[in-house]
Amino acid sequence: MKAMVVNEYGNSDVFTQQDIQKPVIQAGHVIVKVAATSVNTVDTMIRSMGTDLPLSPEPPAVLGMDFAGVVEQVADDVTGFAVGDEVYGCAGGLADLQGALAEFMLADADLIAHKPKSVSMIEAAALPLVGITAYEGLVRAGASHGQQVLVHGGAGGVGHIALQLARYFGARVYATGSKDEQLSLIETLGATAINYRQEQVDDYVSAHTGGAGFDVVFDSVGGANLTNSFAAAALNGHIATTVALTELDLSPAHFKGLSLHVVFMLIPMLHHHQRAEHGKILATLADIVDAGHLRIVVDEKVFSLEQVGQAHDYLTSGQATGKVVVTID
Repeated sequence: MKAMVVNEYGNSDVFTQQDIQKPVIQAGHVIVKVAATSVNTVDTMIRSMGTDLPLSPEPPAVLGMDFAGVVEQVADDVTGFAVGDEVYGCAGGLADLQGALAEFMLADADLIAHKPKSVSMIEAAALPLVGITAYEGLVRAGASHGQQVLVHGGAGGVGHIALQLARYFGARVYATGSKDEQLSLIETLGATAINYRQEQVDDYVSAHTGGAGFDVVFDSVGGANLTNSFAAAALNGHIATTVALTELDLSPAHFKGLSLHVVFMLIPMLHHHQRAEHGKILATLADIVDAGHLRIVVDEKVFSLEQVGQAHDYLTSGQATGKVVVTID
């Protein structure tokens, strides 16, 4: 089968098209004919950093975590899926799991779900990693009806999903951005936009919460920005972040009694830990999408399999609006 293979890690030109062996069915798995895959920041990190990251596969490797496609074969012990089903998930592209940059991939049935019926394969392929991350973070942080939720990076891949899910949970949602198109997207998706370049944290906390702070802060920027999250959170508030790889003074969090939730959604794949939870979240997300409560934003520039290196460059350039998608067919 056709695949884009990384024989050594480095710049975006490391992908080469090769014919590799089609996966063989295993217990608990399905084989999917891949229609599309999306590029996530972690994909670009693996490609550039290679085995300096503990989650990177040894080359030659097929990357690509997210996918949407059609089930071609089902193991005898798998129930709930049949040949011909349209599915989506995040099930490969790291450790010893072949990724989605190929015509076919082997996927653990616990890591997939039936794709939303109301969206295309391209849109469905953009959702799994960011959708699971946003859902898990908001649930762990206890986002609920009547709360005030702040999303840092509200126009990003995770952020634009998180703000919509927070609204779905009944919260009043605010989100940060800077560019006009980012602020416009935030407003279009139903949140109050905050231009973080023009407004200081104390100013928007005062304007929107009367100085009390936000009940939940979802920080998809993370790192040094966590200090802004600490400042924006209410007493005994909750912060969920996707980026905690930083050294930080936790004193402000201590004196406000904050709870910090670090979301690393790759744990089920890396450690074979509670994989079925991801399948359940994906099924829930599909229902939310089909009910019209969640819009998946995909950049208008879609790439072919052979252009995956260009897709990586496009994502890292910061030019994309929404998710960057690669089609396989």
